[in-house]
Amino acid sequence: MLVLEDIHTYYDQSHILRGLSMDIRENEAVTLLGRNGAGKTTTCKSIMGMVPPRSGKVILKGEDITGLPPHRIAKRGVGFVPEERRIFPSLTVLENLSLPLWGRGQEGWTAERVYEAFPVLKARSRHAGSKLSGGEQQMLAIARILRARMEIILLDEPTEGLAPILVRSIASIIEEIKKSGITILLIEQNTRFATQVADRHCILYGGEIVYTDSNDAFRQAHDVQKRYLGV
Repeated sequence: MLVLEDIHTYYDQSHILRGLSMDIRENEAVTLLGRNGAGKTTTCKSIMGMVPPRSGKVILKGEDITGLPPHRIAKRGVGFVPEERRIFPSLTVLENLSLPLWGRGQEGWTAERVYEAFPVLKARSRHAGSKLSGGEQQMLAIARILRARMEIILLDEPTEGLAPILVRSIASIIEEIKKSGITILLIEQNTRFATQVADRHCILYGGEIVYTDSNDAFRQAHDVQKRYLGV
């Protein structure tokens, strides 16, 4: 589905991603783990063309999309839920959910299906985004992407700052997304959450991938977790 080949990404003269290579197979949920500042969000932005790599390739289903503008990458079926959520605070929940259909031009999940997965959004469909709690805003950000027909979704720290009960809700939602056939790249620091929802894990350290293996293998790799993810 998605292949990153020897990606080098900079912010001005700061070299963030240093030859990052990884792949995500169709219908797979992969986590990208790492400490703060490892370059996890930069990886998403490199994929989306928000911070284009200076070298290397981003290949989506065999097509080189490196450096395309974000709107053209989105039209190819790549959805991005940023850490900041970026909902439209002055628009209602329903209006936020309507926007992706205009931008992508293809319907994914119907409003009814979204409301089944996110019942709290149905109850608050006429409320402005600014009136939602942090957890509700996170659900809206995810639901908004699902309204368009996306083939892969990049989720950047979806559980950050959420109460445990909401984290469990996000886990259930990710399982539902997987069942619908959508591929997922999950950016996370919460390894316990990651092992509940992902098929495979990659660890980003020093701007490159230093470990990748199945969920079962990662659960047993205590030395790897301590070395690259421990505080």
